[in-house]
Amino acid sequence: MAKVKPKSVELYQGDLPGGLEFGDSVAVDTETMGLDPWRDRLCLVQLSDGGGDCHLVQLLNGEYDAPNLTALMTDAKVTKLFHYARFDLKVLRRSLGVFCQPVYCTKIASRLVRTYTASHGLKDLCHDLLGLEISKVQQSSDWGAEVLSPEQITYAASDVLHLHGLRRKLDVMLAREGRTELARACFEFLNHRVELDLAGWDDEDIFAH
Repeated sequence: MAKVKPKSVELYQGDLPGGLEFGDSVAVDTETMGLDPWRDRLCLVQLSDGGGDCHLVQLLNGEYDAPNLTALMTDAKVTKLFHYARFDLKVLRRSLGVFCQPVYCTKIASRLVRTYTASHGLKDLCHDLLGLEISKVQQSSDWGAEVLSPEQITYAASDVLHLHGLRRKLDVMLAREGRTELARACFEFLNHRVELDLAGWDDEDIFAH
């Protein structure tokens, strides 16, 4: 099974540098101190234009004055690609105060078309659709550390390195199964789902009987 490393990884403190371009789509991921957006602070935002280069923004001590990053997240001309966007959008909403639009979620796309499996994690998708092996060993490490280890940096970069390739594969499957518009509607609803989560309906299906 192939393992692909990024061509380059740039680590910035506090914000993206001005003038950095990602084209019409950027892969995005976040690392936090935990899974509760009300308690656990955002520590790192990872970005890639799909060309093999990764850019990491380290946000120390809960300081989120990042105008260049915020502008990218709210740029209507740039689609933000996530895996399990619901969590990342929630974290970005709480920390940066932004609604990210437009968005694409590879996990939602996978669940809409890969109905033959219950395995929709990023590692599963990279293995099944791209023939790549990625490590999740550093997933639960201390992302609030002032100095990130080389292993953390490599792990963080790998989480955005393949999202463009996954999107291309999933888009073909969505079109084949006639579910492209359904997926688009789900993506457009995601920020509303996040608002419901943050307002207290995170564990409740309001559409249930």
